[in-house]
Amino acid sequence: MPAVPIWDSARMRVHIGSDHAGYELKNYLIAVLTEDGHELVDHGPDSYDAEDDYPVFCIPAAEAAVADPGSLCIVIGGSGNGEQIAANKVVGARAALAYDLDTARLCREHNDVNVVGIGAGCTPPEEALEMLCASSSQPPSAVTPRHARRIELLADYERTRSSSNA
Repeated sequence: MPAVPIWDSARMRVHIGSDHAGYELKNYLIAVLTEDGHELVDHGPDSYDAEDDYPVFCIPAAEAAVADPGSLCIVIGGSGNGEQIAANKVVGARAALAYDLDTARLCREHNDVNVVGIGAGCTPPEEALEMLCASSSQPPSAVTPRHARRIELLADYERTRSSSNA
């Protein structure tokens, strides 16, 4: 398999968490990305449990990525919606749901995401990997003044909990 260009094509640390619905895709991505030389930090689950709860795994994965600048976080569930919502509860996390190549690319280009949510029930493994590559090939949006301004407005709100600047 050819090298997988994740986040600016550099070998990097990737934090990953899922629930039971994302368990198989999580393990697939861990195997492929590790084979390509990336350092994977698995925040769970360690085994399949149909009764597990995604916040238990996705919040710690997002916290770790925020504390580890330059790393990537991937959160996976059935649809990916709840997982990216959970990740967005972490101050400093910018999580977006990638459901096709365009949204995967734009989440990085326009929002400088550090967390990508993927729905395992909606996305075949090879397509999920392709979406991560599409997202990671984009330059950070901070180079675009309009998008940098929007990201700073979000960061201001996180700090102050005031929407007066928005």
